[in-house]
Amino acid sequence: MQVERLQREYDVTVDWAPFLLNPDTPPEGSPARYRRGADDPPSPVEERAAREGIRFARGRERTSYSRLALEAVAFGDEADLDALALHRSLFRAYFEELADLGDPEVVVQAAARAGADPDALRAALAERRHRAQVERGIEASRRLGVTGIPTFVFDGRFALVGAHEYPVFQAMMERLGRPPPAGFDGERVELTFPGE
Repeated sequence: MQVERLQREYDVTVDWAPFLLNPDTPPEGSPARYRRGADDPPSPVEERAAREGIRFARGRERTSYSRLALEAVAFGDEADLDALALHRSLFRAYFEELADLGDPEVVVQAAARAGADPDALRAALAERRHRAQVERGIEASRRLGVTGIPTFVFDGRFALVGAHEYPVFQAMMERLGRPPPAGFDGERVELTFPGE
């Protein structure tokens, strides 16, 4: 995963912000918009994910209500859980296991794999303890101009929307005055932004 590599090679802090790609999804979920059959060739997204070690299972029929997963992430922040491990576990449940993240028990079990206390999380989700915090985070993401996922915001000034190869992240770090690590011999990419 590019973010993990960026954290290994640069002194950066990664903050995960909540965002809903489909904010109108009801609690019971909605029919999946895109379905790929078992014999369909891999999509560009699937190919890219495979190169990153991420597997997308096929056969999803419904898009999940993901607010509970976002609330579990807020719970994890409060409990000082490893954010990357928690996100990976939730991604695994949704994309690999085709689990319904609108089901609180699915969210609890996925978060427990990342070290969450299942009983404490179950109670927090039942009470919707982190709901207001998540809604504020979603609104903050919208104000920043986030319209798609993933979106990476650097230094509060520059955003990269979509999945990019690692040299693009390195170019962003260089643009921010953070040279590549010693011994770097990879590809150079130049970034330009509108109005430059």
